[in-house]
Amino acid sequence: MPNIHIPRQEMPKQAPEDRRDNFNEVALGFTAELAQKEAQRCIQCKKPFCIDGCPVEIDIPAFIKFISEGDFEGALKKVREENLLPGICGRVCPQEQQCEIQCVLGKKQEPVAIGRLERFVADWGKQTGFDDEFHIEEKKKSVAVVGSGPASISCAIDLRRFGYQVTLFEALHKAGGVLQYGIPEFRLPKKIVDFEINNLDELGVDVKINTVIGQHVEFDELRGFFDAVFLGTGAGAPLFLNIEGEKLKGLYSANEFLIRTNLMKAYKFPEYDTPIICGNKVGVIGAGNVAMDAARCAVRLGADEVYILYRRTKKQAPARLEELENALEEGVILKELVNPVRVLGTDDGWVRAIELIMMELGEPDSSGRARPIPIENSEFEMELDTVVVALGTKPNRLFLNKVPELETTPWGTIQVDERLKTNMEGVYAGGDAVRGNATVILALGDGRTAARSIHAYLQNGKH
Repeated sequence: MPNIHIPRQEMPKQAPEDRRDNFNEVALGFTAELAQKEAQRCIQCKKPFCIDGCPVEIDIPAFIKFISEGDFEGALKKVREENLLPGICGRVCPQEQQCEIQCVLGKKQEPVAIGRLERFVADWGKQTGFDDEFHIEEKKKSVAVVGSGPASISCAIDLRRFGYQVTLFEALHKAGGVLQYGIPEFRLPKKIVDFEINNLDELGVDVKINTVIGQHVEFDELRGFFDAVFLGTGAGAPLFLNIEGEKLKGLYSANEFLIRTNLMKAYKFPEYDTPIICGNKVGVIGAGNVAMDAARCAVRLGADEVYILYRRTKKQAPARLEELENALEEGVILKELVNPVRVLGTDDGWVRAIELIMMELGEPDSSGRARPIPIENSEFEMELDTVVVALGTKPNRLFLNKVPELETTPWGTIQVDERLKTNMEGVYAGGDAVRGNATVILALGDGRTAARSIHAYLQNGKH
């Protein structure tokens, strides 16, 4: 029976003083006892709004009920009906803004910890060697999936479940996209990513790494060979401020900083080949999840002082609250209401400081947050030797320039309709290539939508 008097269970974590010195996962996960106790808080609503908040439409009350009864296998099977990446989603998806914000229990007390329960059953399955089989009725038609991030993985999995022959093309040496290169080990262990991406092999998806579409294989050649194409090429090109000093040594885009640290294992140099230079005083421009990831990596890379430089205040920061709190616990300093004016360098071209201007908050802008306004004559210098720009990303033109007939938006993203079809026959797109910066779970939802659209197209011959 539900017990609404049970308080929300706390996630066990590494102590801040310990985790500053390692890249091991910070959140340690629920025990079976904690998971069952948390699951017993669910009141099993007749109208479960939490499902409406889930982009992949997991039957949340059903899997939580299985957990409350101690049937972890049943819970995992229920989750995997809609999502084959629960270990990833349970760790990095912003449940507090999606399923949990819809939780009826949350109207009067804290919502059920849906994401933590999803992670629990995923980890239970990995530890116990759980394996479920899917019956696939094979079809002759084939689909190419370009990219291997969350949208592409989701699309490829569902297309295989429909029975299509699926080939996935990845430019890098490992599949996973942002899951591999963008999210640090301490937040998303790569053994979890590798384990869940293995679903592609088990389902029979043909994964081709080190293959750049437009260079190794021409896009027209791809379209000529396959019956449909899904573009999940992501948004890998960093945004900059376009201020003086952005070409100085010691200034990184968050993309480069995180790729070197995560995918190339710079924190294990010289065991791994790729080094990274991280100074003693680091400033990270921005306050989203990527900014927190970069700042927390800098702490672990040995920086003495790490600052988040943000033009608004903590209250308006777009990062998940738990990621911001983790960063602050680890000693990252949030410097509010400042905006970069220029980056200052040494005679030999290295970062030595940043010039900032103080801001004040005005009326709300289109995002609903208070608009930051510069305070006249309030400029000051702050000594830094490393700067990381974490302002977001846009789709890389490397692929798009090769396909000029593919329509794009003024923001450089791929233009699609509600079914995620592009202006080109048989070509669909989703994830960050369409949305710009978005969450893993939204990308997964796009992949599922695109797979259904491609299925309808291949069944009916209608685009």
